[in-house]
Amino acid sequence: MAILDIFNAVLAFDEETVKAKTQAELDGGTDIGTILNDGLISAMDEVGERFSAGELFVPEMLMAAQAMKAGLKILKPHLSAGQSKSKGVVVIGTVKGDLHDIGKNLVSMMMEGAGFEVVDLGVDVDSEKFVKTAAEKSADVIALSALLTTTMPSMESTVKAVKEAGMATRTIIGGAPVTQAFADQIGADGYSADAPGAVKLVKQIIS
Repeated sequence: MAILDIFNAVLAFDEETVKAKTQAELDGGTDIGTILNDGLISAMDEVGERFSAGELFVPEMLMAAQAMKAGLKILKPHLSAGQSKSKGVVVIGTVKGDLHDIGKNLVSMMMEGAGFEVVDLGVDVDSEKFVKTAAEKSADVIALSALLTTTMPSMESTVKAVKEAGMATRTIIGGAPVTQAFADQIGADGYSADAPGAVKLVKQIIS
């Protein structure tokens, strides 16, 4: 089955094959939802499982996510509102004062690969921008990343700002120095130690 070729190409980090096979399936009239769900999204689910099992590491996850995005790029112009109905909207960014983005980029790609609409605000993002964007996009979740202990208070101020704005949007946090205890302390709705965990967490929150 050719969809399996797309799935396997993502797992092999083979962007060119992903692009070629995705285009071939499109040209052949295969249902776009099938290509998306069975080829690309299910491959990223498998990547997450393998990472959790210790079979893949961050560099491999990034390469698989890049391959998935190559296929997604081909599909996007052809996705109708029904087929591309996102599972939810996630606003993501690295908090004020922090310029690290590898972890955030990985979470962003994994979220997109899982079928969420992702609004990536980049790095050094202040509380006001998180709240404003989440309100504009009717976001389900705001995902905050920090790699420096000195910027962790920015997470707290953002979580507080979301609550003060009276939004239904939930907040999750992550990054090397961050812990579940810190998430509990600042009142965040969730914490994940890695990208696949963040995807599972958002699925749980939105379901």
